[in-house]
Amino acid sequence: MVFATREDVLQWARTVAHENGFVAVIMRSDTYTGSRGRTSFVLIGCKRSGKYKCRKKEFVRRDTCTRKCGCPFKIRGKPVHGGEGWTMKLICGIRNHELVKTLVRHPYARRLTDYEKNIIADISRM
Repeated sequence: MVFATREDVLQWARTVAHENGFVAVIMRSDTYTGSRGRTSFVLIGCKRSGKYKCRKKEFVRRDTCTRKCGCPFKIRGKPVHGGEGWTMKLICGIRNHELVKTLVRHPYARRLTDYEKNIIADISRM
């Protein structure tokens, strides 16, 4: 499947992830700047991938709770050689956690859409 732009790739990945019960985020990305060795790509993964990083250096570890569970799910998007769009490649399609039935009470679901942000901006100007 070929997508027209990078934003189309991200929108498709987030929509499919939402329908399947998880949240897709950008893990790493880069854009071609003309420098040697740099290419455009986007690495999309599960919100629960990775490990919890303690921000404070504490001597006594407290009981902490985190959503991170090291989920290996990853998709890589990169431009087609001719420059006519973007392609997707599944790196790892396995998830090591249960998929949620609904994203209610999830921070991702509580975000405002661009339309809602514009309405709030219009109301605050009055």
